[in-house]
Amino acid sequence: MARSIVVGTAGHIDHGKSAIVRALTGIDPDRLKEEQQRGITIDLGFAHLVVGDVTIALVDVPGHERFVRNMLAGAGAIDAVLLVVAANEAVKPQTREHFDICRLLGITRGVIALSKADLVDDDTLALAALEIRELVAGSFLEHAPLIPVSAPTSRGLDELRAALAALADGTPRLGRDSVVRLDVDRAFTRKGFGTVVTGTLVSGETAVGAELSLLPAGQRVRVRGLHMHGAAVASAQAPRRLAINLGAIEVADVPRGVTLATPDVLPVTRRVDAHVTVLPFARPLAHGARVRVHHGAAEHIARVSIAAVRGDGPSDAWRSVAPGDAGVIIAPGGEGFVRLRFTAPVVVTRGDRIVLRAPSPSATIGGAVVLDPEPPLAGVRRRGTLERFQAIADDDEWLTRWLADAGESGLSEPDLVRRGGLGSAAARTTFEHLVAKAGAVRVGTQIVHPAIAESLARARAARVTPTTGPSGSDAADAPIAEALLRQLEQAGLTPADTGALAASTGVAADAAARVLARLARDRGVVRVDTLYFHPEVLARLKNEVQALAKSAAPAKAYVDVATFKARYGLTRKFAIPLLEWLDRERVTRRVGDKREVVAR
Repeated sequence: MARSIVVGTAGHIDHGKSAIVRALTGIDPDRLKEEQQRGITIDLGFAHLVVGDVTIALVDVPGHERFVRNMLAGAGAIDAVLLVVAANEAVKPQTREHFDICRLLGITRGVIALSKADLVDDDTLALAALEIRELVAGSFLEHAPLIPVSAPTSRGLDELRAALAALADGTPRLGRDSVVRLDVDRAFTRKGFGTVVTGTLVSGETAVGAELSLLPAGQRVRVRGLHMHGAAVASAQAPRRLAINLGAIEVADVPRGVTLATPDVLPVTRRVDAHVTVLPFARPLAHGARVRVHHGAAEHIARVSIAAVRGDGPSDAWRSVAPGDAGVIIAPGGEGFVRLRFTAPVVVTRGDRIVLRAPSPSATIGGAVVLDPEPPLAGVRRRGTLERFQAIADDDEWLTRWLADAGESGLSEPDLVRRGGLGSAAARTTFEHLVAKAGAVRVGTQIVHPAIAESLARARAARVTPTTGPSGSDAADAPIAEALLRQLEQAGLTPADTGALAASTGVAADAAARVLARLARDRGVVRVDTLYFHPEVLARLKNEVQALAKSAAPAKAYVDVATFKARYGLTRKFAIPLLEWLDRERVTRRVGDKREVVAR
């Protein structure tokens, strides 16, 4: 059976990554005119080769420190790395940073190419090899093949091809059995075809005619054509590099970083709980810090809320962060539990790896593993927060804790696929195993925590009794409320109307209207005109607008409809009701055609 693997290059600028790719494949990965003129790689390049029954897709990344963001866009989806180090220079700064990024991304396989071997004598070659071995000691590359290579003379190329092919014996790093997932790293228009996107299919299988979702927007698209390494194919299975011809969408609507996926299987969120590791020689990560988050081929902005830290003192124990402690940091070499609050929707699931970089000056701070892409609304500095984070970080305890958090709503198999990062078969097995060992109780299509099962049974019984009171109704509505709140949080400042909300959650329209009205009475949602908003969304909006007054002081700050629409990407349908709500909340005050932000 044919095998495949996606390998990314890594290493310092001018250490010969692209030259090795050309020598291995006969394909020039430097596709841009500027790259060919300047002789340096600026953006991602792609090539492939076949060794026996193994197809190797190569993603060539830039080595210059100014283009680390492009390097990350390519490295996020690879299964293995080809670390390239020049024999005449040995380990350099970007060698270290690229190597650190590969570790943070959880890459576990690779080969080391000691390039430009024709430029040095044997002693210098041995010294360079020793320095590389010191760099990778104790890491996933500690026992990796280290092969002296010369692109001009072809020295070591056959050995390198064989070593790369041997990497295909492992399992795909991001594989999920039934979930199509491809992060778009390039989009362009091809005459006669329309919009074409490229990326690495990291899991699942797709085919011509398949319907996929374009996330985070959620737009449905149809696969009109598939190309793999320049040849048209009817279907493709991960891991593969693919070019996909999409129907009924403009190239401007498919920027780098968007995700093509099986519909309704990946969460779109703005809040993520994660376990962060800060690199030993990086700057500290401070509570409240603004960071660039690299995930897949995408780059996002997020704020960091630190819940607990370890490694910031003589004790190696975890320490909860007290409410109001704004000066807390995760020290270099330390770790922490954090909540990341994103400025725009992101597509992540449990187990995803992300890289954190400082916005300015740009530098890699550390990495994180996503523990929960849809955490509870409660803040992260509450009693029991550390225990919750420790539980959801444990491979054996995370689901039990999620069940406790879910209460009477419980969890379904689709929840474990979407939020838990499992394939459908793994989700089914996990369900059955947990129920079999009495760690959960099955109630219809849901499972609930054993401690909650009895009260849920009483609530269900109350629902069929003519004298059902408010408590029974509330219990019956809990799953509907949970689904509606999740949709409203994801929608941000542009929520759908009640009918569309009902359709997207699979709830009857009258039930959705009833539950939304009750949530509005209980202040679980905020009604603005005919629309319902998640309270956290409006709280963020209020804080952001109030901050304008502080930044403009001593002058006055103003907003008008046009600037408000542009700032938040809104149409008048949403902008006018929100501005009027800000007036009622006394955040703004109408002054002619503008609104003055009220200083606090």
